[in-house]
Amino acid sequence: MSQPRRPSRRRTWTALTLPVLLCALAACSADPAAGGGAHAGGPAQDASPAPTGPPGTLFDDFNYTGADDPSLAAHGWEIRTGGGGPGIKDTWSADGVAFPSDPTAEGGKVLRLRSSTDGTEQGTAQAEVQTTSRNFFTGTFAARVHLSDKPTSGRDGDHVVQTFFPISPSDSSENYSELDFEYLPNGGWGSVGPQLDNVSWYKADPPDRIHKTLKRRLGGWHTMVITAMDGKVTYSLDGKKLFTSSGKYVPREQMDIHFSNWLIDLPFTGGPRIWDMKVDWVYYKADEAVSQKDVQKTVDGFHSTGTDYINTVPKP
Repeated sequence: MSQPRRPSRRRTWTALTLPVLLCALAACSADPAAGGGAHAGGPAQDASPAPTGPPGTLFDDFNYTGADDPSLAAHGWEIRTGGGGPGIKDTWSADGVAFPSDPTAEGGKVLRLRSSTDGTEQGTAQAEVQTTSRNFFTGTFAARVHLSDKPTSGRDGDHVVQTFFPISPSDSSENYSELDFEYLPNGGWGSVGPQLDNVSWYKADPPDRIHKTLKRRLGGWHTMVITAMDGKVTYSLDGKKLFTSSGKYVPREQMDIHFSNWLIDLPFTGGPRIWDMKVDWVYYKADEAVSQKDVQKTVDGFHSTGTDYINTVPKP
């Protein structure tokens, strides 16, 4: 097992709240006839498209201009700042979130989550992005994620965790639910790594979960799929089934979707280093089990029509 339960998240979303809210309100009050097509860094009135497309579907290609792009908030994403865990507490920063062009991305751009440290708490910044609507429950969660085996710059050896997971909004919820993909290139909590942990949770505190660990180096692009249907949860990587949980280890309430890049601890000082995690796209289909092959076919269809964003998932 890769971990004890992560420390309380105590989620705080502060740094971008006011400016992004104002931008989002401006976008929502714009002329509805101005259009609701795919976002390509255009004016704010295009940031809140009508919910058209396949029913019960979320797709985002992360085609944004930056962390302050009003479309990011209008499309239901928040960048974490402020306090809490896991990892090095109170080091969450919007500075680590960017949307650069990437020739290896299917859509041409990525969400880049950058964590950095010099081995001190004061010199550490962690990165996390999550959805704002807690309306994801049963169905298929998928993302194309680029994992890093080595730092982008600086000395190797940090205990970094690169993650994709749906989770309950509150750790104290009576129906707590969490489904994890967690990659630890250098291990952590006493393990050596590299390893990919899939973990299904029933309770956060005290920890009650089951897991399976894949001991393999996984640097590069991978399609991660979580299918939660018919009383079981199945984790797949690049079309290969890794782990299935059932019984009480299945979603019991609606969740939000997170991408996070964080550090378990600070094993050494001695110069700055940077760890990057990238996300090409995210996809969710409510109440349906979708194979990796069919997920990719659907995503390819969105790309072929220039569709960067769709959200027809019913509101909670």
